[in-house]
Amino acid sequence: MAEKTLEEAFAELDEMLEKLADRDVALEESFAVYAQGTKLLKYCNDKLDKVEKKMLVMNEEGKLDEF
Repeated sequence: MAEKTLEEAFAELDEMLEKLADRDVALEESFAVYAQGTKLLKYCNDKLDKVEKKMLVMNEEGKLDEF
């Protein structure tokens, strides 16, 4: 999967949800969109985990601790 921002990934997920809500979309296409969406959700979760691990919080002594 190409590197993309979380905003781009969320926008893509929104488009997928709209497509899945469309009753005119063929069942096979719905399954393909669903599979693609689950991969994209994993990508987002992994990216968010990396961001959370990089976050730092200042403690009472003025030193930085990982969040």
